[in-house]
Amino acid sequence: MPNLIVLIGPTGVGKTELSLRLAEHFHTDIVSADSRQLYADLKIGTAAPTIEQLNRIKHHLVGTLQLTDYYSAARYEEEAISTINDLFKNKSTVILTGGSMMYVDAVCNGIDDIPTIDEETRIMMLDKYHNDGLESLCAELKLMDPEYYNIVDHKNYKRVIHALEICYMTGRTYTSFRTQQKKERPFKIIKIGLIREREELYQRINERVDQMMEEGLLEEAQRFYSYRTFNSMNTVGYKELFNHFDGVWELPFAIEKIKQNSRIYSRKQMTWFKRDSDICWFHPDQEQEIINYCNHQLVIDNGR
Repeated sequence: MPNLIVLIGPTGVGKTELSLRLAEHFHTDIVSADSRQLYADLKIGTAAPTIEQLNRIKHHLVGTLQLTDYYSAARYEEEAISTINDLFKNKSTVILTGGSMMYVDAVCNGIDDIPTIDEETRIMMLDKYHNDGLESLCAELKLMDPEYYNIVDHKNYKRVIHALEICYMTGRTYTSFRTQQKKERPFKIIKIGLIREREELYQRINERVDQMMEEGLLEEAQRFYSYRTFNSMNTVGYKELFNHFDGVWELPFAIEKIKQNSRIYSRKQMTWFKRDSDICWFHPDQEQEIINYCNHQLVIDNGR
């Protein structure tokens, strides 16, 4: 049975460099589980792999989308599983790494087979959101799918809109598609979590934002300002700078908000990942321990 090493952790923890070294050790490729690194133009703000890193190790599902492309976790599951299975034709081990929680779950557990939203329905719901507001959509969801309304975050407009899209397009409730049954995968999954002390992680996040600004994040955000209404740009780093361009925030305040929102996102990631008892946690400096752990898991599997 082939092996998928899943390297996860919060933003800024140090997944990128360690994933490269693990890929070199196991002579394999990297499959990205980062929902924003899929967009080819968002290089600085998403900390996308550099040309040097891409030349060092072959990456998959990086830079494959345009900013206007519609994408979903269901489509990611399909493409990631197809990519991983293709790689297993020639490799016994593959590395999956990233911090997008739903994308990691899509590969490891699978997600429900929810219909893909057609363009007409998607445009209609976005128009309703912009014209009527989120509160109106929540009221509509309460009528159309009260069960999902009772559990969804009413401030998360993307989830509210998506549930209504399903209701409108299929004539069924979104809840009826949510079976949440774990899918069996034809490969062994070894989950490695990276963790740092909070102060250490926050300092790294702050420093990374400063580095992004030095590398040209302001100019990158300005270049794609006209795309600000697309979901691809609803991303920490860009949306704060859009507020600056709109005259809402001064630049120093916008930069501090990027740091703050990045720290908040890191906490959400850890809350999500810590629910998974299959993850074995290490500090990123414990490279040899991580390799030993992976090797032990491979030996256990191969010895069966």
